[in-house]
Amino acid sequence: MEKQELFNKKETGWKNISNENKENIFKFSDEYIYFLNKVKTEREAVHFVEKMLKENGFCNICEKENLVAGDKVYYINRDKSMYIAVIGREALEKGLQILGAHIDSPRLDLKPNPLYEDNGFAYLKTHYYGGIKKYQWTTIPLAIHGVIVKSNGEKVEVAIGEDENDPIFTITDLLPHLAQEQMEKKLKEGINGEDLNVLIGSIPEEDKDISEKVKLNMLMLLNEKYGMKEIDFVSSELEIVPAFKARSLGFDRSMVASYGQDDRVCAYTSVRAMLDVQNPEKTAVCILSDKEEIGSMGNTGMESHVFDYFVSELLNKKNENRPNALEKVFCHSKMLSADVDAGLDPIYASVSEKNNAAMIGHGIGLNKYTGARGKSGASDANAEYVAEVRNIFEEANIPYQVSELGKVDVGGGGTIAYILANKGIDVIDCGVPVLSMHAPYEVTSKFDVYCAYKAYYAFVK
Repeated sequence: MEKQELFNKKETGWKNISNENKENIFKFSDEYIYFLNKVKTEREAVHFVEKMLKENGFCNICEKENLVAGDKVYYINRDKSMYIAVIGREALEKGLQILGAHIDSPRLDLKPNPLYEDNGFAYLKTHYYGGIKKYQWTTIPLAIHGVIVKSNGEKVEVAIGEDENDPIFTITDLLPHLAQEQMEKKLKEGINGEDLNVLIGSIPEEDKDISEKVKLNMLMLLNEKYGMKEIDFVSSELEIVPAFKARSLGFDRSMVASYGQDDRVCAYTSVRAMLDVQNPEKTAVCILSDKEEIGSMGNTGMESHVFDYFVSELLNKKNENRPNALEKVFCHSKMLSADVDAGLDPIYASVSEKNNAAMIGHGIGLNKYTGARGKSGASDANAEYVAEVRNIFEEANIPYQVSELGKVDVGGGGTIAYILANKGIDVIDCGVPVLSMHAPYEVTSKFDVYCAYKAYYAFVK
């Protein structure tokens, strides 16, 4: 054995890459960028993915009375999460091969009563969703996406700020000439959550009997376009997201810059892997969950029992259900928790321990454990399972790296991994390294994006 073979080599995946493979990476990334530009909310992700599935022979599980090997089905949970399966040749009790990603991203949500006027300006009040640096959301172009649901059940979809002919919105900030007091504050206190108010208009309605003339004009415009009244805000889900377009980054076009890559990069690559699975040995399953950024609670989050319901339906429609069958399925299942990892940023290298940091462009990242400060709250994969996943990737010649989220005691984080591990499933976090995670504009390597697709496919096939 050569001495060099004893080392765990860490080198960029772009080194000595073939032209054919490079072309495949760039083609795949163009399709991924198209997806990012069409999908900025969890509802939009569900609708986009459903269309992809139908075009590739999948159907809603509600349309099937019985399931046999090779069948391709999905289930949509309240338009905000979904579960996908390709039925395998083995009995479900032998276990599932599961990919689990989330399709929600940090953003600003409108408050139930958001619209107000102040000194000739109309604003929308927001409540931020997920972990954000609040200052990053000021002075950037913003779009409004979501749904308005009226009391009679009528639902109106909203997406304004993306088309070149659309108006955009923004949150203003204080000019540096007058910001001496603000600049003395800690970074996290420079912008207050209650000041994340979206500027939406300034023309008053010409009605002498109304005091809030600008607000009235905004309501009249909303009524004209969407048929809504102010009370309809209370039963709406309207999300404020960056109006930036996803683009190739760098002179060499080697990276992707976009909002929402946490975790839509893993969601998209997981779905693409599922589309390519044909008649697998074990049933392949893909989870696209909601609410991960705020703890996975609620009936569209991973903490709900809707996934259990989906697997129970698989058992029922394969005529394999009996007492304890669901628990047996879970205890024999394997999962990749497909969520992003923190890429090492040379500008902020002090928060990372280089020997155990994920490097951009070095392949898919594995996190044996997450958590914070003494692995608190971690899902810590067993060594045997880590070796099993390694073997899958090495057999398929897929570049991978093993890392952790920052230095000990610096911070930490979590994913949906622990929720599935609590069911008895073997789980390890496996995702794409990201720079500027949770910012309005995140960065990934096209090489890593393609590796994620190849890795997920190798796992479920």
